[in-house]
Amino acid sequence: MRRLIINADDFGLTNGINRGILDSHRRGIVTSATLMAQAPGSPRAAALSTAYPGLSVGCHIVLVDGTPVLDPKHIFSLVKHEGTNAACFRPKLSSFALHAMMGRLDPEHVQAEATAQIRCLQEHGIRVTHFDTHKHTHIFPAVLRPLLRAAKASGIVALRNPFGPRLPASLGNLSQRPRLWKRLIEVKVLSAFASSFRRTIADFGMRAPDGSFGVIATGALDLELFRLMVDAIPEGTWEFICHPGYNDRDLALVSTRLRESRETELEVFTSAAAREAIERRGIQLISYGEL
Repeated sequence: MRRLIINADDFGLTNGINRGILDSHRRGIVTSATLMAQAPGSPRAAALSTAYPGLSVGCHIVLVDGTPVLDPKHIFSLVKHEGTNAACFRPKLSSFALHAMMGRLDPEHVQAEATAQIRCLQEHGIRVTHFDTHKHTHIFPAVLRPLLRAAKASGIVALRNPFGPRLPASLGNLSQRPRLWKRLIEVKVLSAFASSFRRTIADFGMRAPDGSFGVIATGALDLELFRLMVDAIPEGTWEFICHPGYNDRDLALVSTRLRESRETELEVFTSAAAREAIERRGIQLISYGEL
């Protein structure tokens, strides 16, 4: 049996992304979404999500390229100290990764901020079914454990497994898509954390899909690539990560590399062709609430 969760990230980033995610659920195949607690469109997303009980809503925990919920002085190992952004997280994943791997992130700071973000959503009346992280920062062992403690203490038992099973398309196809090369190399390097990730979530008694599709294709996904990736889904329960939305004036005001690609993904995930690709493979769509 093949089961697939299609999860839209960045819920709450802008109102245009909110509309795109809800359209992808209402008219398309998106089954779940992860909501940012502290972003320009977060209050609107929290209010709108209650009108769509079929959409599982998780917490998109932000520890990089964003603003914390807690006072920065209480989580100082997570924030940028130089320049004018002392109240913000580090803007680059590379800097965050270096600090994580060198043991410079206080796990109590990680747990406290994650707990604050989750509870912020719960206080809006959202039943938080799962969590993932902005830019997949929970792949790092020093970050994963405090996040799992925060999640369990908040009643959350499911999370994203960001590691994929294998290449989603043939090397011949990838060679025609230069935009994927850098991402492919990054994913291969970070896959070194996959075994420890699985052991750790098992130790905590947490649930997760067998892995994820879509990480490599972020920013380059189109219908052809989606079909190829769907054809590569093996037996088991998997997640497809996506970023649908509207590329509007609000999006121009926020920090993101994903702009035109969000509308391309919106077209993909609301298309009859995408649904047909899933049905042709006999894949059952489920949400995180059904995991």
